[in-house]
Amino acid sequence: MHPALATVIEVAIVLCLLAAFWRFRSPLTARGANGMAAGALAAAIAIVLVRQPPASAWAPLAAFAAGMAVGCAVAFAVSMIQIPAMVAFQHGAGGVAAFLVSYVELSRGLGSASAVNSVSGFAGLVIGAGTFSASMLAAAKLANILRGRPTRFPAHGLMLMVLIAALVPLCIGAWTSDGWARHAFLTAMVLDAAVTGLLFAVRIGGADMPVLISFLNASAGLAAAFCGVAVQSRLLMAAGATVASSGSVLTHIMCVGMNRSLLNVLWSGNAPQPKPKPAQARPAGQPPAAAIAGSAPAAQPASPLERAAALLRGAKRVVIVPGYGMALANAQGRVAELARRLEKQGKEVLFAIHPVAGRMPGHMNVLLAEAEVDYEKLREMDEINPMLPEVDAVLIVGACDVVNPAAIGAEGTPISGMPIIRVHEARAVVVCNLDDRPGYSGVENPLYDDPRTVMLLGDAAATMSRLADAAGRA
Repeated sequence: MHPALATVIEVAIVLCLLAAFWRFRSPLTARGANGMAAGALAAAIAIVLVRQPPASAWAPLAAFAAGMAVGCAVAFAVSMIQIPAMVAFQHGAGGVAAFLVSYVELSRGLGSASAVNSVSGFAGLVIGAGTFSASMLAAAKLANILRGRPTRFPAHGLMLMVLIAALVPLCIGAWTSDGWARHAFLTAMVLDAAVTGLLFAVRIGGADMPVLISFLNASAGLAAAFCGVAVQSRLLMAAGATVASSGSVLTHIMCVGMNRSLLNVLWSGNAPQPKPKPAQARPAGQPPAAAIAGSAPAAQPASPLERAAALLRGAKRVVIVPGYGMALANAQGRVAELARRLEKQGKEVLFAIHPVAGRMPGHMNVLLAEAEVDYEKLREMDEINPMLPEVDAVLIVGACDVVNPAAIGAEGTPISGMPIIRVHEARAVVVCNLDDRPGYSGVENPLYDDPRTVMLLGDAAATMSRLADAAGRA
């Protein structure tokens, strides 16, 4: 293939990939964007095979068939609640691909390679191996195979610094040796980076998981970009740099949403978390709180469900705040049905999305899109907060920390200073959570004791069904 033609094709592939990223901004165009990105990557694979044909066609064909079979099987089997774990696993797959390619290139010899190519190969090896192990641990946490809370070992930071420092002599040893000695040094570098990734990820958990996921997205792209420099592939460099930059922007958005620096999240981890209090059983027949501000207790319906339904029926504007509990209960379909019933009654229904709600960036957006909620009804935190004082009712479904007023009024807690959705400024609040325990931060939520709050404790899917039926009655 003529070099000029190859360059034109590569530029077209990169532009197609960037256009797909642009179209991912809206669920209305995201499905087409997936097809566009897949087509761009298929074209990239094809041009690589044309320019550097393999000795045997059976090896790449067998790899394609195996990868497609596994990918399709996983895609059909994974439920929406497992999407965060799958995303973390995919980041790990990108990392392992980068470090394997870098390993092969470095093991071939460094004599003919430039210093830039060699250094990039070592960077791809280390970052790829660390991304792989950290992503696998993150996926295990998100899939509830491992405990989701942060884990810290004695001298945790010191161990990380020693492991990172040890990479320098191992790199020098690999650079200056050959044969089996080079393989030994490279293998030691992979193991060192993998252990570093595990120690790095194990102390991050709970509400910090969206930051970790977006950071691993960026690191997987960075490893691929370095790998592209090592193998002198412009396509791989461009694709990796695109993923790294988008992941970095997303990481910044997550940190702003938590009002914490990236260094604080990744190096310090979560602040020490107090043990959550046991769920408090309320005396039989005693209402948890007054439902409608300004109404006399004697005029209120008897049960919390009836009070919540009456509150929604009387509201003109309702804001729904989804959280991770909605994902766990797989209640997004019931929430969407309730919203549709309220809209049929002439009410305005909006959804408030906090940047770190859920366990991956955009988790709530994905769940609501699956439930066919109109994207135009979704509002970001900064957009919805000025509206809340004029909102008649807020419905919280499985969220705690992202609506906890303690982030504003209390000092010295893990969420102090974190921007929240200010539901406490609304005229009334309905909380549909599994229990009244604190969220992942371990900070008590004073909203639960607010006289304007109605507590509907239990499984969110069942609660939404009952609430939809009750609110739909005249």
